[in-house]
Amino acid sequence: MRALVTPDDLAADLERGAVRVVDVQYALTGTPGRELYAVAHVPGAPHLDLDAALAGPPGVRGRHPLPDPGVLEVALRECGLDDDTEVVVYDQRTSLGAGRAWWVLRWAGHPGVRVLDGGLAAWRRAGLPLTAEVPRPAPGTITVRPGSVPVLDAVSAAGMARSGVLLDVRTPERHRGDSEPIDRVAGRVPGSVNLPMADLLAADGTFLPPDGIRGRAARVGVHRDTPVGTMCGSGVTAAQMALALHTAGIDAIPYIGSWSEWIEDPGRPVATGPTP
Repeated sequence: MRALVTPDDLAADLERGAVRVVDVQYALTGTPGRELYAVAHVPGAPHLDLDAALAGPPGVRGRHPLPDPGVLEVALRECGLDDDTEVVVYDQRTSLGAGRAWWVLRWAGHPGVRVLDGGLAAWRRAGLPLTAEVPRPAPGTITVRPGSVPVLDAVSAAGMARSGVLLDVRTPERHRGDSEPIDRVAGRVPGSVNLPMADLLAADGTFLPPDGIRGRAARVGVHRDTPVGTMCGSGVTAAQMALALHTAGIDAIPYIGSWSEWIEDPGRPVATGPTP
């Protein structure tokens, strides 16, 4: 299954009743996703809260750790999802929240999920309808099967940095440790390399074409046969990067705990400065 869908193709699928669309508008800072959803969303789309459903409570496992499977299952059923439902997820524009939903659904054993490339902004540019009406879908029967795709922990992330490529997708300043606006410690996992997520997005928030993504990945040593992991500050943008690479035929394993988990153990090493 292709991971991305265009607004026109999604509109046609909705017209045929072939998919369930789910809103995952989300912002790391600023207006909460649920408030964005209340203003406008795709007709028929329930909202899936990233912090409440697609992540566990923040703590020693990071700011956005893996969700509790039972909590996730309840939330997905409230969205009307069954095991055989074809799902399309979207957010405002860049697929940040949608990328996390795409990865979590696959981790939960539901491979039938795609992302609306460019999110609600692309839907709006296509002249398609929006609504503030909240749907009430019939409860679904989906069963969450956690661990259906691999995930890195701190130990395996360090191993990936040694034996493969561990992509840190934060800004260059955060990767070097020049500044750290969110976490209490600045720096990076030793051996990680920097590929900012923004480098794989077009100006309109859609993903670059596959050739463009492969070209940028190749500059940091990532090819189709390269073992690769992704990490960020808290595991949200790491999933977005895994989606971007997937669209280019490159399989990547996110380190969901990411930097916010790494620094919880003072015994873990921290590197700063330019990458050697």
